[in-house]
Amino acid sequence: CETCSEEEAKYRCPRCMKYSCSLLCVKKHKLALSCNGVRDKTAFVSVNEFTDLNLLSDYRFLEDVGRTADAAARHLPLHSAATRRLLSCLRNKAQKCNIDLRTLPIGFTKRRENSTIFNTMERKFYWHLKLVFPHCHAEYTLKRVPDDKTLADILKPYIDPVESDPVVCHRLRIYTASPQSDVQILMKIENRRQNSVRYNELDASRSLLENLKGKVIIEYPTLFVVLKTLKNDMVILGQ
Repeated sequence: CETCSEEEAKYRCPRCMKYSCSLLCVKKHKLALSCNGVRDKTAFVSVNEFTDLNLLSDYRFLEDVGRTADAAARHLPLHSAATRRLLSCLRNKAQKCNIDLRTLPIGFTKRRENSTIFNTMERKFYWHLKLVFPHCHAEYTLKRVPDDKTLADILKPYIDPVESDPVVCHRLRIYTASPQSDVQILMKIENRRQNSVRYNELDASRSLLENLKGKVIIEYPTLFVVLKTLKNDMVILGQ
């Protein structure tokens, strides 16, 4: 058992492949790793490991996607002219800022939860933003973040030893205890093969808008906050 290291393992988590001996250890590992225990149907599988079960899983996954797309197509209010104009305007404004903003079809989770808007009076974006802290298995969603706010200011309520919320600070204590120079902000590069994932390193001293220029954004930005001193498998472009 990879949780208690005492008893013989009986179960294996479909999500993270951790071995457990009992229901108690299963619950402990889910809590410690923020694991939901649900198998990742889109995880990369090499050709050498691909079996008939993987083929059947992919087939069922495609069937589920088909049903979801069909259900979304029947939801008429989401297909209104006003919605299409809003999305088109959002993409055009992003293009003028040298940002390749792409929206997903109706029915996708990211499309439903995206709250990004463009304020025509202030002439700036208010982004829907997701922060991921891999070393603590924590994620936070921010709504209506102004594009002129620096990444350092965005992260202050989370990893600043003085200004962060006590509950958040405790959960992210590995970050708050580390020097700010060790903190690295990465963003996944879109449109790459799943077995060749790369990340762009962002500049914390620059604004969100400056960091997003020249990049492809699918619905909204997702920023990964990592520590240079800790080993991780996130490869930065050029390494």
